[in-house]
Amino acid sequence: MTEDKFVHGLIIKAQSGFFTVESGQGLIVCRLRGKLKQGRPSGDIAAVGDRVQITVLPDGSGVIEKVEERKRAIVRLDPRPQGEYQQVLLANPDQAVFVFACAHPAPRLRMLDRFLVIAEKQNVPPLIVANKTDLVKNPRDIFGLYETIGYRVLYTSTQTGAGLDELREALKGKISALAGPSGVGKSSLLNAIQPGLGLAVREISRAMKKGKHTTVVRQMFPLEGGGYVADTPGWKSLALWDTQPEELDAYFPELRDLVAHCQFSDCTHIHEPGCAVLLAVKEGRVHRERYESYLRLRSGQD
Repeated sequence: MTEDKFVHGLIIKAQSGFFTVESGQGLIVCRLRGKLKQGRPSGDIAAVGDRVQITVLPDGSGVIEKVEERKRAIVRLDPRPQGEYQQVLLANPDQAVFVFACAHPAPRLRMLDRFLVIAEKQNVPPLIVANKTDLVKNPRDIFGLYETIGYRVLYTSTQTGAGLDELREALKGKISALAGPSGVGKSSLLNAIQPGLGLAVREISRAMKKGKHTTVVRQMFPLEGGGYVADTPGWKSLALWDTQPEELDAYFPELRDLVAHCQFSDCTHIHEPGCAVLLAVKEGRVHRERYESYLRLRSGQD
């Protein structure tokens, strides 16, 4: 069959070797063509977010003939007895949306810094959502430092409606990976921008967190204005498994341009004389909290 005879589509759900593909002919449940599974794969061959070419069978099901090249992917290392295996949490995300609360629960900025490093490492543009702004006097006192670094921060509240239109617009037409600690209001935010969306996402999230013996369902949900959102729990466990300590400074935007000005090419930015990073911290050009996060990640701490 020639390529122009294939039906093109997008995987929106994966479960137990079955893939639900959104196509011009509606939703088609597919399996992988056997030839795609030949050999020992080092990672997921197909995943939610992948664009694929399929053949539709007479019974209405489909076969995935080809998985198109990924632009990027959120990947987790799964150590298996036969060797390392890369699990794809979401393929081709346009952005990672990190939701943290201004209060109740208290903002966990160390966790946010870790998430941002992983996003930088995996080349996924991040968007920070500072939620529950109604609970504090000035949310920029908490999250404003990230704006000075160059990250986009949206300030939202489901109680006052602040930032909801802006968030809806930021999600429109994009594949968005959603992450953040428990209790920060992700479901409420999603319900506020599209009724029922938060509930649907939460049900899948709960199923994913039940444990390794439970059938894992990965799914992304369509947005009324175009685009998809997928909850991607597990960012905290996304170890920087292929990151060497000496490359970590490249994933801190405020540090990477300073490195060239250090006296020593192998500077650790911890104690060396002539270190441009230490000087910038001392002079207040680099936030001390971010520098402390760099030190913790470099030493292998959470």
